[in-house]
Amino acid sequence: MIHPALIRKQRVILFISLLLILFTIFIGMGLGASSLSYDRLFPTLIGNGTFKEEFVLFSIRLPRIFITLLAGMALALSGSILQGITRNDLADPGIIGINSGAGFAIAIYFLFFPIEVGSFVYLIPLVGFLGAILTACLIYLLAYNKTNGLQPVNLVLIGVGFSIALSGAMIVLISSADRTKVDFIAKWLNGNIWGTDWPFVLAILPWLIILIPFTLYKANRLNLLGLSEPVAIGVGVSVEKERITLLVTAVALAATAVSVTGGITFIGLMAPHIAKALVGPRNQLFIPVALLLGGWLLLFADTIGRNVLEPSGIPAGIVVSLIGAPYFVYLLLKK
Repeated sequence: MIHPALIRKQRVILFISLLLILFTIFIGMGLGASSLSYDRLFPTLIGNGTFKEEFVLFSIRLPRIFITLLAGMALALSGSILQGITRNDLADPGIIGINSGAGFAIAIYFLFFPIEVGSFVYLIPLVGFLGAILTACLIYLLAYNKTNGLQPVNLVLIGVGFSIALSGAMIVLISSADRTKVDFIAKWLNGNIWGTDWPFVLAILPWLIILIPFTLYKANRLNLLGLSEPVAIGVGVSVEKERITLLVTAVALAATAVSVTGGITFIGLMAPHIAKALVGPRNQLFIPVALLLGGWLLLFADTIGRNVLEPSGIPAGIVVSLIGAPYFVYLLLKK
């Protein structure tokens, strides 16, 4: 049973996180290459803006805001699951190579297969998922030991190796490709938010609508998987079955996010850690907090990145890395 004081604390933190998101959305709607006066935001939202104001807000700003928010949530949830099933606080879909696997598959699809305008948006998450799940399976098999089960330290080390190898393979792939395709993949590697139209929101949203409730339903299983394997087996958990199911869920979330945002790391590392520090390690408590924090972190990073340098700005992935890399080193030294 969860103590009522913890539930109250979680609700307060969720409310504060929601306010942070709304405030960042408000700031982000007005900032950009085509600035939009803040006193014109509400009239424009209700349909009383000029053509230029409505175009900037509804066709440029809002789709990008929703994409970054949803992608940040997906990465945070993926990181939460990975940390639970591996019992490793350093697990993150970007660090352990899952994002790179998705990116490698997307690069192959983009370079060598015909692109159809109507289906491209919806195929990209699926292609990313196939690449990510293959990579995750290879990493899992190499980190697994028949005697001792999954080795958390090996998982991180092997995942980092896969991430570097796949990033290198991607660079080799694009070395002789068409210039426009090279530019796209280079931006993807830097974590540049490229899926900035409403169809991309519709492509990522169904995955989250299904996988967020599913993960919350499995929260208690995640709590048990976080214990030692003998304890989990002793209380009746089918460890390997649950672990594989949740691994596929984490991979799907990460692949869906990076298919429209590029190679972004550390969101899945930072958001769960901050959430655990605020409300404790129970998955029922910290996962909702991690969801909102992950969405806000990526939204905040993108808002800063696209307004720091004109005209193209700094990719959100680089801004997140500037924050996340020192945090990762801190965790590495602490653990």
